[in-house]
Amino acid sequence: MPLIGITCHTDYSAGKFVLAHYYVKIIERCAGIPFILPPVHQNAVIEKYCEILDGLLLTGGVDVDPLLFGEQPMGTREITPERDTFEIKLVRKFMLLNKPILGICRGIQVLNIAAGGSIFQDIESQVPGAIKHMQEAPRWHPTHTVEIVSGTKLGKIYQAPKAVVNTFHHQAVKVAAPGFCVSAVAADGIIEAIESLKHKFIIGVQWHPEHMVFRDKASLKLFKAFVDTSSSRD
Repeated sequence: MPLIGITCHTDYSAGKFVLAHYYVKIIERCAGIPFILPPVHQNAVIEKYCEILDGLLLTGGVDVDPLLFGEQPMGTREITPERDTFEIKLVRKFMLLNKPILGICRGIQVLNIAAGGSIFQDIESQVPGAIKHMQEAPRWHPTHTVEIVSGTKLGKIYQAPKAVVNTFHHQAVKVAAPGFCVSAVAADGIIEAIESLKHKFIIGVQWHPEHMVFRDKASLKLFKAFVDTSSSRD
């Protein structure tokens, strides 16, 4: 059974690390061993994480500091600086080791920034004509469609040209990082998924499949593919 590292939110006001239980439950359901990763500072600890973990799950959360992708703050809201630094270091090391990564919501943005891409700080003010990307429906309910690019890893997992997804974000990938391709887009052109062209499994999705797995078979297949690939040492 592969050991899957799961990143978590830092609540500075409460002095707590926080993680929604859905991530843990779905990794266990897919025959992985969930291992929650609090942000740490020491490079030696981060190196040890990367050595013992088989896969990395980048979870949702608040915004990423725009200085990390070369911009001044415009539409960015709450940030967690220690988490930003920690996750970017993890991603870069995992990429060097060619170990699987699945990024969800904030996770796709961290993944893209770590690999040299950029994001929109605020869709509403930066993308004219954008559809609603912050739904008020239940978290498990899909509210908009995405077009999935044929021939991509994501396309092979979903086995459909389109999917209907849930959505809880005001930021999104602007330009995919070098070595990455876009594997899904929303009707307004917002990038909804990216993946590495050079690694065995590095995928980021902008929606929250962990809330949909009990009602949507494709969401379960995404997590299963991630955990299964993490089981392989090839």
